[in-house]
Amino acid sequence: MNTKIKKIKKIITACALFLGLGLTAGRVSAAEDTTPVITLGTSLTASQKQGTLDVLKGALSDSSSYNTLTVTGSDLVTYLNPSGSSFTSSSGVWSSAAIEKTSSGSGINVRILNYNGQNNITTITANQYRNAAVTAGITDANIYVTSAIPIDGSGALAGIYKAYAKSGEKLNQKQITAAQNELNTLSGITKENKGKDGYSDAQLNNAVAGAKKEMAQKGSNITKNQIITIVNNQIENNNLTNVITNKQKQQIVNILVEIRDSGALNSSSFKQQASQAMSAIQKSAKGIFAKLNTSENRNALQKLWDAIVNFFTSLFSSLSK
Repeated sequence: MNTKIKKIKKIITACALFLGLGLTAGRVSAAEDTTPVITLGTSLTASQKQGTLDVLKGALSDSSSYNTLTVTGSDLVTYLNPSGSSFTSSSGVWSSAAIEKTSSGSGINVRILNYNGQNNITTITANQYRNAAVTAGITDANIYVTSAIPIDGSGALAGIYKAYAKSGEKLNQKQITAAQNELNTLSGITKENKGKDGYSDAQLNNAVAGAKKEMAQKGSNITKNQIITIVNNQIENNNLTNVITNKQKQQIVNILVEIRDSGALNSSSFKQQASQAMSAIQKSAKGIFAKLNTSENRNALQKLWDAIVNFFTSLFSSLSK
């Protein structure tokens, strides 16, 4: 058998392996419990409860089977008060959520769904939910959020944490608290910069997700000075240098130090989840990120395509020799 035929066989084998890896990555282990969970606020009326179920079920990839749980004021106290919130057991809960596990490496994907044609989540954005979920230790899931009345959306997040606890995957309370402080900080910065030229919530959350990714690369022993450098670079990469104030920058540094101290960086999947969060944020706001010409912010699909092109260019180059 001549050399060229051998090389062609190698190429065919490589193609098969590449496709096989792609198919494997898209599967969820059959051993995992992938039943979606729908959380419902305790304050919903009967008709609002049914309407909320209809909205959330409609977003699931398979709505034929799901579990439900009710989120109460006591749950707000349990999951959100450690970060400084002042909920009580009698606090009302309307915002609701659905969470379904996805394939390994797919990251956190969040959609805020309209209720009767209106987005009633008034404060928390999809990107803020996404970043908070990564910090809390949630991995590879689709999260859907809605509310029957205008509300900030805290109840939905508490429901997500409760759903994980009920499934036996109890999250670290230090990470949940860090996630809540992160969410409150980013929400506050977005509110302060509302309407300001050159600012978007997507840019801010992309910068924070990028900072998490860099922190994870350095590990849990990363110093505060290193975090400050990372924050400065991410703010510059996201064209926020002339927008974010020194006070807001310090707030971002503080939450990232808290994330480090929460133990989040000890997770082997944290870097991947932060990276996937960046890709999802950029995909949801292509018009904004198309203007940011940095290798870090390039579309994940483009990176994959470049890898494929380089791979086969190298193979065919060796074939022609």
